[in-house]
Amino acid sequence: MPEISPFAERMPRSGIRRIMDAAWASGKPFVGMHVGEPNFVPPEHVLAAAGEAYAEGFTHYVSNMGVPELRSALVDKLARVNRLEVTPDQIVVTAGGAEALFVAYSAMLTAGDEVLVPDPGWPNYAMAMDMLQCVAVPYVLRPDHDFVPQIDELEALVTDRTRAIIVNSPSNPLGLVYDAATLEALVRFAERHDIWLISDECYDALTFGVEHVSPAVFDTKGVVISTFSFSKTYAMTGVRVGYLVAPPAFADLAGKLQEPVLSCVNAPAQKAALAALTGPQDCVEEMRAAYERRRDLAVAELERLGIPYVMPTGAFYLWIDVRELAGDMSVDDWALTLLAEQGVAVAPGLTFGASGDGWVRLALAADDADILAGIAGIGRMMVRETSGSSS
Repeated sequence: MPEISPFAERMPRSGIRRIMDAAWASGKPFVGMHVGEPNFVPPEHVLAAAGEAYAEGFTHYVSNMGVPELRSALVDKLARVNRLEVTPDQIVVTAGGAEALFVAYSAMLTAGDEVLVPDPGWPNYAMAMDMLQCVAVPYVLRPDHDFVPQIDELEALVTDRTRAIIVNSPSNPLGLVYDAATLEALVRFAERHDIWLISDECYDALTFGVEHVSPAVFDTKGVVISTFSFSKTYAMTGVRVGYLVAPPAFADLAGKLQEPVLSCVNAPAQKAALAALTGPQDCVEEMRAAYERRRDLAVAELERLGIPYVMPTGAFYLWIDVRELAGDMSVDDWALTLLAEQGVAVAPGLTFGASGDGWVRLALAADDADILAGIAGIGRMMVRETSGSSS
């Protein structure tokens, strides 16, 4: 076989997939708290809009940038929800939030460039850097700083190859929402070094008692690229519609870069996204409230068991400390043991970066019964460890 790219080959496979593969291979029922997959279905009017698009033959090529009606509706949403005053030529509709991020990287990076990525952070950030022959430089989010980025530490990471910093709020895997002061400081940092700030706002609709702030509200020099998704807000993960917001010249370039990759986003899916934006929004609040209730339910159980955790204020994840539970085992092995012995699948913390060692992420996208069953399984691992240490 001819040679393959060493950059593609070295890209690590997601550690979440290792758990998924083991769970499927077991052939046994399991409680899935490892994947950020909402257990809701899209609202009925969204499904109907997709069906009507197919029935009416709206199945041909559309603009690389996205259908005009959807981009206009996004202008309204961004003003109403995110306090961003933009025009349609600043918006590119993408195949989900992940592709919005990738097309943004493609428009700003060349081989050898460095990008500051959060650690712990969504593993796909670093995976994409390998694909683009770039370097992911982790900036550590430390418990002793409440997992808030420290500007002085960021300053020490900047080199002449630094091109961007990725900021994720609400955060996956931490479930944290950064306040306005933190986000403004990060934007000023990017402006000071003349680098891009890529803002991943996939969970912008899912906060609990705190306000989500878009970093772009502080942007005075056109350095912020904002990315969003319909996946979590409307439970449309498989529909694959997202969007990026950027200065017009950058957005135009990003739209052009979609041509060799996917030509345009699925046309009926864009009609579904338009219906999601312009139809009733009570479904968004119902899902948000359900995630908040699940968080409170899970936290109460962790408190009862005495398991340390980070209190989430957004998204639908719980970051829990299992160093004492794991003992001499690696957390990856502990997670596999939890799956094998208790039938509970969680995401090992090392999946999210080196500083995730000793932690696991629980996804609260399951129903109440599964969440309680999953944490009960973790509790039984505590009993197992205690019994083992006393023998």
